[in-house]
Amino acid sequence: MKLVDNFFSNTRMALLAIQDETAAGSILNRLELLVQQETLTVRELITLRVQEEVAAYNQKQSGEFNGLVQPTESERVLNGYRVRPAKLIDAEQQVYHALEAFQQNGYFVLVNDRQVESLDEEIWLGEGATASFIKLTPLVGG
Repeated sequence: MKLVDNFFSNTRMALLAIQDETAAGSILNRLELLVQQETLTVRELITLRVQEEVAAYNQKQSGEFNGLVQPTESERVLNGYRVRPAKLIDAEQQVYHALEAFQQNGYFVLVNDRQVESLDEEIWLGEGATASFIKLTPLVGG
């Protein structure tokens, strides 16, 4: 995490590197998130991340969304989800689904190479911090 001075106030902001990975270690997506505090709960981290990716998608509306969880009324494609043209994604609904998926072990979160266990767990995001979201692929068959 790289520290950034905010010229408009006395607060210090930090740039947190986030990456989505498969269980095998392949990188699916990378993004950077501007964070204003050094400690957050896992719930706050997930919420900030999802709100940021939804805002970025809604601004450009490219038709393909590379986010943490699949939006309602979308279809899965190779590296993300295809959303109907001119369809905005509801950030609040995405946050709800992302938090629910975390609680149901749909993905794991590693902060500074340590797995976090609960949404209320406090995490340190000081200089050099990293966050990895490990997406799990459901097994097919029985």
